Formats: sequence, structure tokens, C-alpha cells
Amino acid sequence: MRLGLGFEWRVALRFLREGRFQTLLIVFGVAAGVAVVAYISALVSGLQRNTLDKTLGAQAHLAISPADERVTPVLPRAADGTPAFGDTQARAQRLRTIANWPALLDTLEAQPGVAAVSPMVSGAALASRGEATRSVNVAGVEIARYDRVVGLAAKTVAGALRLGPGEAIVGRTLADDLGVRVGDRITLATGTRAETLRLTALVDLGVTELNRRTVIVPLRSAQSLFDLTGGATRLEVTLADVWSAQALADELGRRWPLKVESWQQTNAQLVSALNAQSVSTALIRGVVMVVVVLGIASVLVVSVVQKQREIGILRAMGATRAQVMRVFLVQGAVVGAVGSVAGMALALAMIWAFTRFVRGSDGLPLFAITLPPALAVQVAAIAFVAGVLAAVAPARRAARLDPAQAIRL
Repeated sequence: MRLGLGFEWRVALRFLREGRFQTLLIVFGVAAGVAVVAYISALVSGLQRNTLDKTLGAQAHLAISPADERVTPVLPRAADGTPAFGDTQARAQRLRTIANWPALLDTLEAQPGVAAVSPMVSGAALASRGEATRSVNVAGVEIARYDRVVGLAAKTVAGALRLGPGEAIVGRTLADDLGVRVGDRITLATGTRAETLRLTALVDLGVTELNRRTVIVPLRSAQSLFDLTGGATRLEVTLADVWSAQALADELGRRWPLKVESWQQTNAQLVSALNAQSVSTALIRGVVMVVVVLGIASVLVVSVVQKQREIGILRAMGATRAQVMRVFLVQGAVVGAVGSVAGMALALAMIWAFTRFVRGSDGLPLFAITLPPALAVQVAAIAFVAGVLAAVAPARRAARLDPAQAIRL
């Protein structure tokens, strides 16, 4: 085996074996650093993915609606030219439809990156069953399209995801409040019209308030309830990449005289929290990698001091400065590589422990956490490079040693 190794490898491995205790300590230090970086990265990634899934599970990535109505102030002027009054009262908003929405829907579906589009008529109503009455938000949809936008089939907890004329789907909390179940009938009343609908399914949208206020009806039923024949008050859009929503919203807002809101705008605090988590994770990774580099460098510096006589003998036997330098670079690479492998194993064990022992109130894991292969390779590569870079300064110091002086020490 040794015959197959170069001079630098043989010397580097011998130096590491002679300082077994130091080698084990620094390998353990590298492994701990790699494990912390990999585990924290996987944990934050899983937490962010779980948060986004829950937040965006019941809402579209983009919502397109008519622009808000605004009052244009009239400012009569006094004799001296100053405005006589300038205060105007905001105009109350009313339900309005998107002009020529079928054409816009076709245009959006052809837009690159758009996964699904669903038209909607949305408005407030009263839902009642016997003496129980609740204020609700009615969403009139085409169920097949709407399911592709929010994944309603996966959220159905009772009944079948079916929505024909005279039928409705409600949130599970609203069903409890009204005392109804699948197959019962409820009455929806707006300011001018009322309709009795039979429940075909109950859904859990992941948010209690949504479960308490949501009633989903066929698009035509909502158009009739709100007297918006043939109209749609919103177009809801789901994208292949959720983080491209704001850029597309800005583009569509410039192109069309409509109100285009991304999920980032409606969840600004969540986006800020996710960004803060990402920055914190990056800082932790940076600090841990600096500690790893300093640990490897300090051990190799001590090794240079301890091995001055051996280095001098090697130089006297004909070893070049470049060969001596490569000896210590190989040590850094070996420590980085072995520490990376051990660190990945430790990170996987920590992830398993989290999934196995950390549970929510329902007894299920809080959220899924995995270590993607790409992330594992990235962290291992960073640790390996850090090991090599940490060896540069000790290697240069060893290469500069004078053979005669080193042998006399």
C-alpha cells in the first residue's frame, strides 16, 4: 500500500499517526463543526419548508383583482389661489369583476412558470342552519382548477371533493359551529339573495380562522348570489417557483391596470422572519467554519514546532521546500476529509434523533427534516477546502525552515 503512495502522503500519514491524540482531537473538532453546520442547515430548511407549506397551503402565490377605486379630489380655489379644501373621504370598495377575465386566464396559463390559474368570485355572506348563524367568506370556484391551485383534495377530511350545482364545501370548524356534517344543508344569504346548499365535503385548511369562515361553492352559484353574472372578482395563480411571485407580480402590474398581489406582500412579516433565519444560518455556518480552520491551523502549527528536527532531516536528505509544504497540506486535507465523513454521520444521527424523539401535541413529528445530498456534498466540500486552507500557513512555515538550524534544535 505504501509503495503506491507518494513521498508526501507517506510522511504526512506518519506525522498524523505519531500525534494520534492531537489528530483525534482535531478530527473530532472538524466532525463536530461539520455536524453542526449540516444539522442546522437541514433543520432551518425543513422549518422554512414546513412554514411555507402551511402558509401557502390555503392561498395562491398570486392574486389578481380589479384595482381599488379612488376618489379624485376637486379643489376649488379661493380668490388668492389657495385651495379652499383638500380633504376627501375614501370611497367604499364594492365587489367588481375583472374585465375580460377569460382572456386573461388564458394568457396567464401560457405564462412561463405558471402552474395553475383559478377564477373566483369572493364575497361576504351569512351561513345559517336552524338558529345557528355565522358570518362567512364565500368563494365561488371551478373546483378542478381551484384544487390545482391550493391542493384542496389533500385537505378534505370528510366527504368527497365534489362541487356541483346546489352543493358546497365548508371548513371543519364552521361545520362544528353550525352543527352540520356531510349531506346536511345550509343557507347562504347575501344582501339581496339567498340559496340553500347541500354539503359534499369538509376541509381542513390548516388555519383555524379559515376553517371557521370558508364556504366554497360553484362559480355560477357565487355569481348568482352576488349578482355578478359571468364575472370573476379574482384570479388566483400558483407558480412552479414560489419565490418568483414578487417579480411576476411587478411585471403583471406594469402590464395590466389591475391589482396584483404576491404572497410575499400579503405575508411580509413571514418573509422577514424567513430572511432573518437564512441570515442567521449563514452566520452560524461562517463562524463554525472559522473555528474549524483555526483548530486545524493551530494543531498543524504545533506539529511544525514538534517536527522541526524531522523536517530538517528530510530537507538534508534532499526533500524540496515544495515537498515539505505539500506534506502539511496533505495533513490538512486528510483531517478535513475524515472529519467531513464523520461529521456527516453525526449529522444524520442528530436528524434521526430529532425526527424520532421531538413530537408535537398530536404525537407526530413537528415537521419533516432531511439532509439533501447536495447540501451534504456542499458542507463536506467546504470542510475539506477549509482543512487545506488551514494548512497553508503551517506548511509555508515548515517549508521556510533552515535544515541546519532545524537539525541542531
